[in-house]
Amino acid sequence: MQDLKVSIIQADLIWEDREANLKAFAKKIDQIEESTDLIILPEMFTTAFTMNAKELAEPDQGETFDWMINKARDKNADLIGSIITKDNNAFYNRLYWVKSDGSFLKYDKRHLFRMAGEHNIYSAGNKKSVGTIKNWSVLPLVCYDLRFPVWSRNVNQEYDLIIYIANWPARRSTHWRSLLQARAIENQAYAIGVNRVGTDGFDITYRGDSAIIDPLGTIIKQGANTEFVHTEELSYKKLQDYRQKFPVWMDADSFKMREEDG
Repeated sequence: MQDLKVSIIQADLIWEDREANLKAFAKKIDQIEESTDLIILPEMFTTAFTMNAKELAEPDQGETFDWMINKARDKNADLIGSIITKDNNAFYNRLYWVKSDGSFLKYDKRHLFRMAGEHNIYSAGNKKSVGTIKNWSVLPLVCYDLRFPVWSRNVNQEYDLIIYIANWPARRSTHWRSLLQARAIENQAYAIGVNRVGTDGFDITYRGDSAIIDPLGTIIKQGANTEFVHTEELSYKKLQDYRQKFPVWMDADSFKMREEDG
């Protein structure tokens, strides 16, 4: 199995300005000079975390989706990020994972942040989407999902890498850092969190603390209070050796979520 090169982009987001954010992210993506397999952007990377869905939503596979496809082709790498989407008269905080060949998967944020009223504006998703890249299985989730370990439980080694993209405020940064490590440890998988920095339209500040964490919970990379682009190569052998040497997964509780039964 090949190793996986992942690039994370921690950035300030310009409030409710899609064109400005796309321009800024295009520059940051172009700064990645080395080859990479997967580029990860924050949650709602075109608008920041806003409830103004009626004014800012795009149709499913709209203009930003096309932009993502084009950037994936330019870099010959997969690209992940979420945007505000309107689909069948409902609004979603929708994550797209696009590939350079134009194929994609999507995931609608399951856990909506009620303290900001997200549940009053957006509709919740009810299905996880595990994707594949270089034979790695990857589970992409969004922000508040991080607080709910059942939703991310790695049953029967379903995935090798879990990703959270976020707009997670600085005042709860301790929770962010601790829970990311916990998700890696309990699921015996790599964990990546990509958060924003700066201040949003409600004067809420963000530290970032975007991180790459190995299956033992060791922080490989983490940075706060600054924009950065970082590429890291994840070792598949390290993951498999650890799972075989310390097979906690074999004693995990078996369960099935009823809402996924269809």
